[in-house]
Amino acid sequence: MYKSPKADNIHFKKLKTMKTFYFTLSFICLHVCCIAQSHKRPNIVFFLSDDHAYQAISAYGFGLNNTPNIDKIAKEGTLFTRAFVTNSLCAPSRAAILTGKYGHLNGIMGNGGEVFNGAQTTFPKLLHESGYQTALIGKWHLNSDPTGFDYWKILPGQGIYYQPDFIENGVRKTETGYVTDLTTEFAIDWLNQRDTSKPFCILVWQKAPHRDWLASLTYLHLFDSVNIPMPETFYDNYKTRTRAAHEQKMQIDRDLADNYDLKLHFDISNPPGRLDENWKSFLDKFTPEEKKAFEDAYRVKNEAFFNAHLSGKELAAWKYQRYIKDYLRSVQSVDDNVGILLQYLKDHQLDNNTIVIYSADQGFYLGEHGWFDKRFMYEESFRTPLLIKWPGVVTPGTKNNNLVMNIDIGETLLDAAGVNIPSEMQGASLLPVLKKSGTPANWRKSVYYHYYESGDEHNVAKHIGVRTDRYKLIYFYENKEWEFYDLEKDPNELNNVFGNLAYKKEIEALKKNLKELQQKYKDPEPVLP
Repeated sequence: MYKSPKADNIHFKKLKTMKTFYFTLSFICLHVCCIAQSHKRPNIVFFLSDDHAYQAISAYGFGLNNTPNIDKIAKEGTLFTRAFVTNSLCAPSRAAILTGKYGHLNGIMGNGGEVFNGAQTTFPKLLHESGYQTALIGKWHLNSDPTGFDYWKILPGQGIYYQPDFIENGVRKTETGYVTDLTTEFAIDWLNQRDTSKPFCILVWQKAPHRDWLASLTYLHLFDSVNIPMPETFYDNYKTRTRAAHEQKMQIDRDLADNYDLKLHFDISNPPGRLDENWKSFLDKFTPEEKKAFEDAYRVKNEAFFNAHLSGKELAAWKYQRYIKDYLRSVQSVDDNVGILLQYLKDHQLDNNTIVIYSADQGFYLGEHGWFDKRFMYEESFRTPLLIKWPGVVTPGTKNNNLVMNIDIGETLLDAAGVNIPSEMQGASLLPVLKKSGTPANWRKSVYYHYYESGDEHNVAKHIGVRTDRYKLIYFYENKEWEFYDLEKDPNELNNVFGNLAYKKEIEALKKNLKELQQKYKDPEPVLP
């Protein structure tokens, strides 16, 4: 059939219009699908506090304090009762969390001058590469600039509680206020300006309740009228323990500093005793109102202490009360600020598609064995709090007793976001234990620990160890001494039964397991006897 040129032209235009329409429609569908897919990927809010003992979270049932906002994460998700760290020290724990690797591989084995290599693979970097917006607010403590984040605003070094400096994408500035509140404020500022078309991952890493335990003005008088019970092991004499427990320098009755820790002196110009430079630098940062509030909170109590001339167990008990109350006061602001961010998620309809994690860089001694601080492989410092909620995935109000580790966190978040987990990571995704009750058949049966520092101000000897569901074996390789505990019969780890022939079979099995874990995690040191 003959067609005029005009008809061909009309047909061509119709065809071109239809192609344009379908191309546009396909593009729109693809764009909508991508957006829908991005919204299906969960947002992530990861709270990490410094030195926050699980004993000081009321969901763990120790009765020391009340943390309703952190508890809410447990009520809406799961609480891990056996979460452990690779090394109970701030910088090594943070590096392990970021990389999913032990310190001998990620390069951070102590709190000294080691510089974290930001070129290595981290879970925030992989999330960022997969389309997540990433941010880090708060304590970093790794002697380098963060990498893998769209935005970061960090404390230099340890940071301080009042009028702290923050470094914002490389620019350092002094901020006015209390560090715990400021960290949350800056986190919300970033959430308000983020690209809402992308999923986000924000790390909110608090300084508190790290040592010197300065409370916000709101809580300076919290617990004033309360006598907090001392742990049953406070007067532990380490009778069956090896040298390490006897030689440590972290005893509450002996090693807390008068001003830096115990807040006994506030008069910079005329202190009753020596005013150490750390404490003086903190006092210099106080505004006149803040300094007056602290003096009002402590003056009368300090005068009563000086007039009492305490000694022996009475002095130890007084120091415990001062320490534990200051510690718990600083925890209270952390809990308040967790509540502020949880409310923000709810108010902005983000709570149903957001994974919320609360943890700490390690555990901490709250008077157990008479100690403060961490470092040892004993339970109070080896265990860390871990609470995770993910609506629609994690069953609310559950407790999880599986052996899990801080190197699992990054892999869990990558798995949840649908990102391939690199083989170099040494942890395991927690999704199988979060989604199912019980223990998967192939889940780990033991955990490995390595502490590298010794001879510093706390003088805890280097050691490695393995813990199973029931037993724990520790080798203090500097001292060439072993400890073995039956945690079922001796949960407080008071009785080292390494020389007990009744446990010969179990001890030999754990020695073998210890060597196997060294090989598994590619840890070359120490060579076991």
